[in-house]
Amino acid sequence: MTTYFNYPSKELQDELRDIAQRIVAPGKGILAADESGPTMGKRLQDIGVENTEDNRRAYRQLLFSTDPKLAENISGVILFHETLYQKADDGTPFADILKKKGIILGIKVDKGVVPLFGSEDEVTTQGLDDLAARCAQYKKDGCDFAKWRCVLKIGKNTPSYQSILENANVLARYASICQSQRIVPIVEPEVLPDGDHDLDRAQKVTETVLAAVYKALSDHHVYLEGTLLKPNMVTAGQSAKKNTPEEIALATVQALRRTVPAAVTGVTFLSGGQSEEEATVNLSAINNVPLIRPWALTFSYGRALQASVLRAWAGKKENIAAGQNELLKRAKANGEAACGNYTAGSVKGFAGKDTLHVDDHKPIPRPARVFTCPAQFRRLPAMPTSLSPSTSTKS
Repeated sequence: MTTYFNYPSKELQDELRDIAQRIVAPGKGILAADESGPTMGKRLQDIGVENTEDNRRAYRQLLFSTDPKLAENISGVILFHETLYQKADDGTPFADILKKKGIILGIKVDKGVVPLFGSEDEVTTQGLDDLAARCAQYKKDGCDFAKWRCVLKIGKNTPSYQSILENANVLARYASICQSQRIVPIVEPEVLPDGDHDLDRAQKVTETVLAAVYKALSDHHVYLEGTLLKPNMVTAGQSAKKNTPEEIALATVQALRRTVPAAVTGVTFLSGGQSEEEATVNLSAINNVPLIRPWALTFSYGRALQASVLRAWAGKKENIAAGQNELLKRAKANGEAACGNYTAGSVKGFAGKDTLHVDDHKPIPRPARVFTCPAQFRRLPAMPTSLSPSTSTKS
């Protein structure tokens, strides 16, 4: 096997690294507003609103026209293809509205999951065939980063080696194509929380999956400083006993330390069906784990930023300001959590403690800033060897 290969040119490295660093600037994270038409339809159905293109546009307009101070905590927004080319009521493209706020545009580029033949109800993700051409067009149209989601399930016999290897290679090929078109790839291997597995099992599976992903990224010569990781937090299954935020945080950081190279610019967690409050509290706990964390650890939330927004809005024009206020509140809370400074229960939302979990995921047919967060790079005393994910730690 040859060991000769080329990384991107210095100019491309600088561009990719700068984009990635700006996305995970201190106290900032990502609003994932990339729901497909059918998925957005489920969100609208929950509030009694018909799933039409104009209703989807009206809701996205609410999000993107929120007060410019939204950019104090939201560095980037992931868009769906339809949304990227939509306009506000006054004819201003959504892309221009976001850019004026200083928010970086991202785009969902995968085409959904499909069954992985020969497996135990496992899946892979499609969309590689024309990805280079689509990324080239998206870059011209203002997008600087992209997202691709792969899904793995914990069961008695899963995730299988077949599923882990396939999804790792798909993610690596996607990342390589994105970088070739000057787009920062967000690599998302999501280990689903469905099931009754405990925290220990979730941590071991997450470590195995992430190790495979980074081996594949290495094999494909992906420039790690120009990438972001979007993983699940390590949590027990939805049907299992709940763990404390400190236990979840320790298991998550241990899993990352064992598998994710320090060269990776940042980790932008998905919320994984947690309630808005749980996702924020757990993120804050993660940023207080007394272990060295060489990456920025922040958020890339969809439902955990939008659940209260949707309920406050309820499809009514007179409620637009109320919906935008919910978005500002939740964005600020998560910005604080990204620095380990969120106080549990300090922000109340329309969604309350409601879980945002959706069980039984099925294939869908079809300039760098200096980190100032506390202890981000501080060398801390070694932890006792007896410490385990089931042991709480004090912040």
